[in-house]
Amino acid sequence: MWGHIEHWLASHRAQIVQWRRHLHRRPELARAEHRTTTFLEEKLRAAGLAPVRFPGGTGLLLDMGPADAAGRRLTIRADIDALPMQERTNAEYASTVPGVAHMCGHDAHATILLATALALASVPELPRGVRMIFQPAEEVMPGGALDVIASGAMEGVSRIFALHCDPRLEVGRIGIRTGAVTSAADFVEIGFSSAGGHTSRPHLTTDLVYAMGLVITSVPALLTRRIDPRTSTVMAWGAAHAGDAANALPREGVLRGTIRTGDHATWALLEPLIREIVTSVVAPTGVELEIRYRRGVPPVVNDAASTAMLRRAAERIGPGAAAPTEQSGGGEDFSWYLEHAPGAMARLGVWSGSGPQSDLHQPTFDIDERALEHGVRLLAGLVLDASGPTA
Repeated sequence: MWGHIEHWLASHRAQIVQWRRHLHRRPELARAEHRTTTFLEEKLRAAGLAPVRFPGGTGLLLDMGPADAAGRRLTIRADIDALPMQERTNAEYASTVPGVAHMCGHDAHATILLATALALASVPELPRGVRMIFQPAEEVMPGGALDVIASGAMEGVSRIFALHCDPRLEVGRIGIRTGAVTSAADFVEIGFSSAGGHTSRPHLTTDLVYAMGLVITSVPALLTRRIDPRTSTVMAWGAAHAGDAANALPREGVLRGTIRTGDHATWALLEPLIREIVTSVVAPTGVELEIRYRRGVPPVVNDAASTAMLRRAAERIGPGAAAPTEQSGGGEDFSWYLEHAPGAMARLGVWSGSGPQSDLHQPTFDIDERALEHGVRLLAGLVLDASGPTA
């Protein structure tokens, strides 16, 4: 069976690169991936496969091979949306859409899953049933994973897998980790209100800016005394706005920030804890508060059996291909699928081995396209690994 995969890759290597560049030139934002979905759908149907669009009109679900006796399938997910930012790579295949670009590698993820489906279609008989999810809207919250799950796509899923480009990892290497590989990511916005007044007489009013300063400095610090540091919990403010005049205490202000953790149990505790700490810090100032807390995504936690399957699949790429990887502070809505079935996410090395390593979401991010076929080997290896568990 593996010979069919290598033969298909040898015959389609240039085509895979062309597919990725086609998607890269034509990025689309979350829940607007219509051209992307059509492109993927046409390629799959041309191979005799039968993808189905999700109810929102973008993204695809594809079943291949027979389900097991319990009606279950191993499942692989790839995200397909782009980011609202301007590309600055100067590549000849750079985005042609102003202010929209694939700076997170979702064009590569989609191409790899497309190529995996077509490569597996060349295998006479698959050892297990597989479901492929081309997911829209990963880059927003609430993300497309919740829409996919609501459509019933997780019914009959035994395990679910995904990969993500890693610009810090060299081509030919696959980052693998048991346990948390990404973090939960929540958003908090705090509105402050006061009567305002003159800066010469702060005792006659309530000092909103002072209250904001207390929250900025005290809340992240106090959190470190309430949460186990081994959970990798971190809070940081990204925006602070209040007033315009140097000699006037403002009436309104706002803070916005994120809070992240690698521990699922801690994630459940964060909202009430943040509300308690913020309220207690501001109470002595007399400033009024409105706390708006938005839960984002849970952490991606790779289970041991699924991680072992990834490791075996990585070993097909070559000796030493499986590499250790650290937990990221970033969020990933792949985590929602793991609320319904065990699974794991791998990191795909996309760095050439020389030159700069532009990070994800930077306008200069790009991949070494040799990584595409390694991604296909990894995902196809999961399906062809008859020794791996199905439940």
